[in-house]
Formats: sequence, structure tokens, C-alpha cells
Amino acid sequence: MKRLTFVIICLEGAVLSFNVAAAAALIPSIAKDFVLSQFLIGKIVWIYMLTYGLAALIYGPLVRKFDARKVELFCVFLFSLANLLVGSARSVNALFLGRFFMGLFGASVIPLGIILIAKHINKEKRGKYIGMFFGFTFVASLSGLFLSGIIHWRWIFLIPAISGFILWLVMYYYLPSFKEDLSVFKFNYLKVFNHRSLVKILTYIFFISLVYHAVQQWLGVYFSTQLGLAQFAISMLITLTALSGIVGEFWGGFLTDSLGRIKIVNLGIVLMILSIFLLLLKLPLFALVLTMVIWGLGWTFNHVGLATMLTDLPQEFMNEAASLNSGVRFISGGVGMGLGGLIMSRSFSFGFIVFGCALFLLLIYGRFIDIKR
Repeated sequence: MKRLTFVIICLEGAVLSFNVAAAAALIPSIAKDFVLSQFLIGKIVWIYMLTYGLAALIYGPLVRKFDARKVELFCVFLFSLANLLVGSARSVNALFLGRFFMGLFGASVIPLGIILIAKHINKEKRGKYIGMFFGFTFVASLSGLFLSGIIHWRWIFLIPAISGFILWLVMYYYLPSFKEDLSVFKFNYLKVFNHRSLVKILTYIFFISLVYHAVQQWLGVYFSTQLGLAQFAISMLITLTALSGIVGEFWGGFLTDSLGRIKIVNLGIVLMILSIFLLLLKLPLFALVLTMVIWGLGWTFNHVGLATMLTDLPQEFMNEAASLNSGVRFISGGVGMGLGGLIMSRSFSFGFIVFGCALFLLLIYGRFIDIKR
């Protein structure tokens, strides 16, 4: 793969990830503008996540039949239009419709990125490229989250709309064709579930994503209600998680190539368990800073290790595996948010113990996941 091609793929990931994290933070502002309840406007997150999780299952098989270049051009253009619709929406129906199409076409970027890296990058270098690819998405998502507290909420959708149209022009002229991979459009999901190693990995991805979101989405509430931290301190701690996650994606990619996929996956779990144990201790602010850095590194080490592991699959399963990776993560993330709220509302200490034990079980289970036929 040429360097320019990889840069374009990374930029696509950045544009399509810009407002992923910011959307939830914008709910109060959007609700105020539309004079509607935050609960109703909160559906912009669920509509996007559910649509994304289901739509991701389409794109892997789709690029067996159609040139990946055409699929990406199609999705980037319509994703940009969807952002334009949300950014200029004058009714809640237009807002929800735009978010639906954002999920539908935004779901293409991660599966196609993984597939192209798997097919065009040597196995020994894939971890580095996967790490850089996800690093770009993390940087963009963090940028959108940061800007959401500074500029009007509509610009959080108009910025990727404008940049998306510009990127479309760059892709049109400089993104090469991938016609050599074309065959027949078909879903191989039944065969995928007969591949025992892949089923183990997808099961692992489901539960690690569930546990992560069950904890991550409620950390702000924990810092506020249990530790009495001010909003600024809470925002800085959550931002630290994202910043360490960016480092984790890049660093973890290199470590995945040098130390191996399984070791980095399990190292990530160990760091996450350590973080939850430290949260149980109700540490002072300076210690929480270190805890959040460890938590962010742990999640992204695990994330990049698993994504790289999927690229080692036989080519006959690669497309479906890449789609399932995104679909499973978003669907289980939504389940985790709900389950975390249910448990944490009873007791944060109990919740941390439950999810810490779940991570320990995943650490044991992780010793048995590998790529074998």
C-alpha cells in the first residue's frame, strides 16, 4: 500500500469519527435549542450506535462485489450530506434522520480500513498500521469532544460535512482502485461462526467492549457524586483517558508487532484491572490522573491487539470478521452503557468489583484465543 493511500484512509477515519464522542456531550445544548427534553434528544446517540452496529455487517461482504474505492467514495459523500442535514436541522425529525444516515454510512470506515490493511500490509507491520489508523480516529474524536465545549453544536456536524466533501475530492483523484479483490457478493457469516477461533475472539470483543463502556460512561458521575470533584476536574480526567488512548493506539501497534498479539491484548486487560482496583480506593486527584492514564492505555492496548489479530485470519473470513468487529463493539457498547447504569446506580463500589471480576475472567479466557483453523 502506498503511503498516500494509507494517509487518505486515515483521514477518512478521522472525518467519520470527528463527532462520535462529542454527540453525547451536545445533548443539553441541542435540547435547549429545540426546546425538548434531554431524554428525547438523547436518542441521537442510540439511533447512531444501533444503526452503526447493524450497518457495519454489510460493508465487509459488499467489497467482495464492488470496488472498495467506489464504496468509500459513496459512503464519504453521503456521510457528509448526513452531517450537513444534522448541522442545519430545523426539526427533531430531520435531526434523527440525519443521525440514522450518519450511522448507516459512517459504519463503513473501520471495516474497510481493517480489510485494506490486512490485504495490502505485510503481517509483520500490520500492528503498526492498525495502531496509526485508530490513532487518527482517536485524535479526531478527541478534537470534536474538545471543540464541543467551545463552538456552537451545529458546527460539530458542519465541520465533518465540509471536510468530508473536500476529502471526497482528494479520494476521487488519488485513492486507487482495489478491483483485484472482486468476486461475488455473499454473506459468509454462517461459515464465520463455524470458525472456532474467530467465534472465541468475537465473544471476547463483545464482553470487553461491554465492560469498558459499563465503566467508562459512568466515570463522570462517579467522580462527581462519590469524590465531589468539580466539572473542570472531571472533564480533565476524562480527557486524560482519551489522550492516553491516542498514545496507546500508536504505541500498542508497535508493541503488537514486536511482542505479539496475545501479549498486548492481555497486558491491556491487566492495566484495566489495575485501574478499577485503584478506583475502588477513592484516591486523591493526583493519583486519579495516573489511574486514568493507565485505564486509557489498557483499553487501547487491548483494542489494537484484537484488531491486529483479526487481520491474521484466513482471507475467506477477513471481510466478515472486520464488519463483525465494528458491529459487535457498538452493539455491546450500548448494552454495557445500560447495564453499567443499572449496577452503578446501586453502588459504584459493587459495580467496580463486578466489572473488575469480569475483566479477570476475560484475562483467563484471553489465554485461549488465537488464530487457528
